[in-house]
Amino acid sequence: MKKPVSKADIRDELRAETERFLARGGEVKHIPQGTSGKSPGEPPLFLNRRLFIEPKAPRTLVPEVVAAIEARRREKPRRKTTRKGRLARPRRKVIYDDFGEPLRRVWVDD
Repeated sequence: MKKPVSKADIRDELRAETERFLARGGEVKHIPQGTSGKSPGEPPLFLNRRLFIEPKAPRTLVPEVVAAIEARRREKPRRKTTRKGRLARPRRKVIYDDFGEPLRRVWVDD
């Protein structure tokens, strides 16, 4: 079973990446708390994505195949759906109090 990644592991990995970045001459700028990386005038990201870019593909109807399927469907005899299972029998049910302790057993019909 694969060990799940803990928050401590993620923190250690981020700390190591930051140290490597700074060791290569990278610089970290101080950004005040509450500043967003998104301009207030920009539309939301989900509106910028184009989902259905390709044009609609033409569909080819196959009337012979559709007619054969419909004919087979009409030929099938309709079966009555009756439920052949075990008959409803009374069963024992345990009644519990507010604390989860069993109080008594009763017979119920379902």
